[in-house]
Amino acid sequence: MRIAVMKESAPGERRVALVPENVARLAKQGHEVLVEAGAGAEAGFPDDAYASAGARVAPAGAALDGAEVIAKVQRPSAEEAERLPRGTLLVGLLAPAQSGDLLRRLAARGVDALAMEKVPRTTRAQAMDALSSQATLAGYKAVLLGAAALPRILPMMTTAAGTLAPAKVFVVGAGVAGLQAIATARRLGAVVSGFDVRPAVKEQVQSIGASFVEAEVAAEGAGGYAKELGASEQERVRATLARHIRDMDLVITTAQVPGRPAPRLLDAAMVRGMRPGSVIVDLAAESGGNCELTRPGETVVDSGVTIIGAVNLPATMPHHASQTYGRNVTTLLLHLAKDGKLAIDPEDEIASAMSVVRGGEVRA
Repeated sequence: MRIAVMKESAPGERRVALVPENVARLAKQGHEVLVEAGAGAEAGFPDDAYASAGARVAPAGAALDGAEVIAKVQRPSAEEAERLPRGTLLVGLLAPAQSGDLLRRLAARGVDALAMEKVPRTTRAQAMDALSSQATLAGYKAVLLGAAALPRILPMMTTAAGTLAPAKVFVVGAGVAGLQAIATARRLGAVVSGFDVRPAVKEQVQSIGASFVEAEVAAEGAGGYAKELGASEQERVRATLARHIRDMDLVITTAQVPGRPAPRLLDAAMVRGMRPGSVIVDLAAESGGNCELTRPGETVVDSGVTIIGAVNLPATMPHHASQTYGRNVTTLLLHLAKDGKLAIDPEDEIASAMSVVRGGEVRA
């Protein structure tokens, strides 16, 4: 199987789809890897490292020659899509719910596509779960962003001038990103509380040292995700959050529903009821934001409260983000390979769930 790794072109994207350790693993299984020159440079993986691992480094465009699989992080631009050879398989974070035009373009070109966002949440596919691997890093970085923006420190500190009280951190949404944010804030010494509409995660929140805020709603959806709330349930959630965030120093919101806009949990009035100097980091900014005042990619200050519209945080830690994403992609490719050749079984539960373009048809 010949696998091509493209250099990412999206603004701010510093990750790469495969790193040298992935190349070595694939080469050991008899696969050929071509890497576009400079593809891993911003993540700390120079061309020489790829060559030493067994890849062939090629100039832009030439890396696609004869490729059967093309590995990317972000979805290709319209121009890049036109360069993809007919009959190839594209693997990447393709945002299928927002990429109808791109998927139709790929179908017209005879390019099949698997979306890494659609890896099923099963034990068998766990090592391929790119959303979880990247969300873990985003949850970690969100706490660091919030801590840097706060006018106070997170831990309790005893000094000759007296004792400084610890900051209060509240994490909304206890999925992968939220749990990592809770764990990171606890390690930094904050007093941490967490909230989720799925009562089943209460024990997980408490097991890592945070208190759990309850709103008497239950919204467990398919695959372990939260499902969309009804109007009355949304009101109960907002009332609970409004009471709790008044005394918080740092609020991190992570609530998202796959394929839908992020639920609006914090309105302007709730934010303006917080103490001046408080900080909100909204990890759902790219899908609309959990906070009414969030602006994706921007930092807004309203009534003394700082709202950070965090976007693509994994790309700000490209070395480890590429390592984890590369392992996800490598595990998937080895799963798809049969006797050293690409062979997608339409009955395979993993490939079928991920398939967004197949045989000239859009399936998303």
